[in-house]
Amino acid sequence: MENNFFANRNKRFFSSLWKRLLILLSVFGPATITAMADNDAGGVATYSIAGAKLGYPILFLLPIITILLAITQEMGMRLTIITRRGLADLIRERYGVRASVFMFGTLFFANLGTLVTELSAVKTTSGMFGLPPIPSVIVVVIIAFILITRGNYKMTQSIMLVACLFFVVYIFSAVMAKPDWNLALTNMAYPHGVDFTPAYMKDYLIIGMGVLGTTITPWGQFFISSFAYDKKIEKGKVGLSQIETYWGAFLTDFFSFFMIVATAATLYVNNIVLDSGEAAAMAIAPFAGKIASQLFALGILNAGFMGLVIVSLSTAYAFAEFFGLSGSLDDTFKESKTFYILYIAQLMIATLFVILTNVSLFQIALVTQIINAVALPLVFYFLINLTSDRELMGEFVNNAFQRNFAVISSVVIVLASVLTVAAVLIGM
Repeated sequence: MENNFFANRNKRFFSSLWKRLLILLSVFGPATITAMADNDAGGVATYSIAGAKLGYPILFLLPIITILLAITQEMGMRLTIITRRGLADLIRERYGVRASVFMFGTLFFANLGTLVTELSAVKTTSGMFGLPPIPSVIVVVIIAFILITRGNYKMTQSIMLVACLFFVVYIFSAVMAKPDWNLALTNMAYPHGVDFTPAYMKDYLIIGMGVLGTTITPWGQFFISSFAYDKKIEKGKVGLSQIETYWGAFLTDFFSFFMIVATAATLYVNNIVLDSGEAAAMAIAPFAGKIASQLFALGILNAGFMGLVIVSLSTAYAFAEFFGLSGSLDDTFKESKTFYILYIAQLMIATLFVILTNVSLFQIALVTQIINAVALPLVFYFLINLTSDRELMGEFVNNAFQRNFAVISSVVIVLASVLTVAAVLIGM
């Protein structure tokens, strides 16, 4: 009798647990994919340069950036689920056409620069595996084209989630680099272990803005909103979506930590200068071994593909919302013609630019990340105002901590942006 009681109780427990897991999986995807896509090829380049140039102290920024990423992306997710509208759509309605045109123009050119970094990374990194650069770029673009134009929302989400798994290669690269784990972990609490000269502090400010700009992006704020809207998540599941958002923010900077550690432990300590992420993959080989180098390069190829798809989609989604057009991965080409044409056009422009010119991934990546960081406070302005509107959000309006933290962070970003621009101009 007693055994039957415990058996039934365990059965009910696991049945309830399974149902909750299925419900969580039903909303899982948008936040994790958006956050992980922040670790695109340009992001890997920025993190690699940060570790190689600054060493472990740059890790101090990661916990702060993670909290900011979690709070702001949760706002975007919550805004869409409650209002059943995308962020760009609400900006157009509340702030007019001029604000829409300005925001889309900024987003388009910044995203185009990001796409060039993705394909530039594919072009240069493919050589490490004995693959011809130009054909490799073309093949990746064709796959990205087929995935979106011939697939649907479910297929795209599934493939992007599989791509997220490849980021584990950075853990292996970092472990093989044999870093000072104590120094790495304690630098997350306070920066130390280096000589903080004026030149170092200048580099810390500029590269730190790049790290912020590659982790928390304007396109990321728009994409998480649009992708969640396209998934059609129900209002009653907003709590589970919030959990996924926090998980995604943690996960993206968890892998960023290992990218920085891998380069800090090998390149910074040996004073090796970098200008790109793929250069990091090659440069760590003498110190961490060929396998670590190839794993790092594999991660860049995966990140480049993932970023190519997600960033292109974010522009297409935003355009559709800003200008009141149809745009969904479940729509046919005829139903969302402008959406798909813009997606394809971006791929073509970026591909031609990479094939016909010799671009510096470092220069484009760093400039693009700084532009993103400078534009971010304006995106926050719209996002904070919309999610703080009780008429719009009802009981799901921002609480005091969310609102104040985002406002203070925006002010800090503006001040840091001004100082960064000044530092760059003084150094010219």
